[in-house]
Amino acid sequence: MAIDKLKDLASLSDTDLQADLESMKLAYQKLRFDHSVKGLDNPLDLRDMRRNIARLNTELRKRELANATGEELAARDKIRARRRK
Repeated sequence: MAIDKLKDLASLSDTDLQADLESMKLAYQKLRFDHSVKGLDNPLDLRDMRRNIARLNTELRKRELANATGEELAARDKIRARRRK
């Protein structure tokens, strides 16, 4: 099921992904508020919403790295190497 969602995300444009991410973040905040005030019928909706937001962020980051230049990737590798020490 998650694989199908990833395939759907891959077909969207960057602007569509960004718009979906913003709308999902707002919907997540509303769900959290509703859950704290009156409770939800299915609290697992919060988890599903968080995971969908993470999927969107992952796809956006994957595209960002795919479009990165060699210099940007080299700088990223240096930072990652420092963190490993």
